[in-house]
Amino acid sequence: MKMTADFLVIGSGIAGLSYALKVAEQGSVALVTKREIDITATSLAQGGIAAVSSETDSLKSHAEDTMVAGAYLSHPDIVDMVVSAGPQAIKNLIDWGTRFSKREDTPDEYDLTREGGHSHRRILHAKDATGKEIERALVEEVRNHSNITVYEQHIAVDLITEAKIQKRKLDKNRCLGAYILDTARNEIVTFGAKVTVLATGGAGKVYLYTCNPDIATGDGVAIAWRAGAKVANMEFMQFHPTTLYHPHAKSFLISEAVRGEGAILRRRDGYAFMPDYHHQRDLAPRDIVARAIDNEMKTQGDDCVFLDITHKSADYIRDRFPTIYQTCLDYGIDMTSQGIPVVPAAHYLCGGIQVNEWGETCLEQLFAIGEVASTGLHGANRLASNSLLEGIVFADRAATRSQHYLAHPTDPYPQIEPWDSSGATKSNEGVVVSHNWDEIRRTMWNYVGIVRSDKRLRWALSRIHLIQEEIDDHYWNYQITSDLVELRNIATVAELIIKSAQLRHESRGLHYTLDHPKRDDRRFRHDTVIPGAELKLKP
Repeated sequence: MKMTADFLVIGSGIAGLSYALKVAEQGSVALVTKREIDITATSLAQGGIAAVSSETDSLKSHAEDTMVAGAYLSHPDIVDMVVSAGPQAIKNLIDWGTRFSKREDTPDEYDLTREGGHSHRRILHAKDATGKEIERALVEEVRNHSNITVYEQHIAVDLITEAKIQKRKLDKNRCLGAYILDTARNEIVTFGAKVTVLATGGAGKVYLYTCNPDIATGDGVAIAWRAGAKVANMEFMQFHPTTLYHPHAKSFLISEAVRGEGAILRRRDGYAFMPDYHHQRDLAPRDIVARAIDNEMKTQGDDCVFLDITHKSADYIRDRFPTIYQTCLDYGIDMTSQGIPVVPAAHYLCGGIQVNEWGETCLEQLFAIGEVASTGLHGANRLASNSLLEGIVFADRAATRSQHYLAHPTDPYPQIEPWDSSGATKSNEGVVVSHNWDEIRRTMWNYVGIVRSDKRLRWALSRIHLIQEEIDDHYWNYQITSDLVELRNIATVAELIIKSAQLRHESRGLHYTLDHPKRDDRRFRHDTVIPGAELKLKP
């Protein structure tokens, strides 16, 4: 089956949805999402969205906080651009129906909170379910727009490029759409488009422990790199310091806003340890807090540490953090009277597909926005609540730039061939997928986690390459399934993370290595860039 649209958007978080709404006035939009439309990382975002909204705050302060958190690897021009666009981005969300929390004492003003690394209260939120509220508003707008067609239960398999169609390397390659697996019908659909936008989110599932949803398998990064796009800064995986530690809790994140409102990290013996690591104590940047917790757990031999906000009134806690309070209570933890057991977990990919200030990749007609992209904003470590801001700002810029490609004919790609599944048979080797999935994630957690070394990285890459041989054999000889697509993608992303880490012989932000513990601004104050893969056709 072949489908065509002016714009193909892959992903339905804040970036994908807001982009779709922006371009839908200019042409037809096919919005593809691998599960239901609202199963996204955006929906799970608790804390909020950062933007200067107070007279006591300033754009300069927000920009400097971003640069400090990013260990001065962030691009100053991109930081200034995104921070400056923040107030308008908030207005757009409000116009689309997002309801942010107001102050009780002055209900005409928004209730601004503070998170780690921020020097001012500038986080707009909807209690502790900000992302869910933003997703609700955007989904409602998208569902009601006549120019947007939503395809749920569709997962991208590979991008369609001109080089792939002509079966030769081109000096100037362009993206013509994507092959998409309709998982409900078990059929691969050919989507042709004038503009293709990757908004697929992150890659937390590459690691054994993550607070990401199950969909976060690095799909966009993997398919873009295989198509020839450059990736950058893949070594910078942010580990959220505080994920609920409980045998039956599936990676539930405890928002940084809890520390922003005064919570204290303590060891099992009650000792508050963060003053030993940073002058901002519990509001230090996430990389420092995650390493501190990791060190305390290893030093003390404990399985977790505890986040204590019991000095606040029970009524305040229940009102400010209703979702966190109820979830913890469901697991037998009353955060109004006891500390919450927490551990770090893979949370946010600060690198990704390298793009310019408009969200354009090095492949013509291919854009990347949101967590899947490396825009230059986050540098070596993302400042809390800058991710939702980045997503909507770059969606707007990409939408503006995309109009350049509307001059193409309505059905410009009659030469695109349907997916070739000849010779493929149904696999009876499900164990290959499940075993390799588990081994990749354990290898990444043990060898390429919060603390790394040259030897660990070599071991990890050797294991990943062996696994990739099995996956390639399976991929080219058996029928495609969503599990196989995701397995292939996490293996690709794992390789890119390891190779990026091997190129950075220093410790900066989220990348900490025992063999190179110092920061080296003279040699490594630049992005780590890996060229796209060579053209690979079916054997």
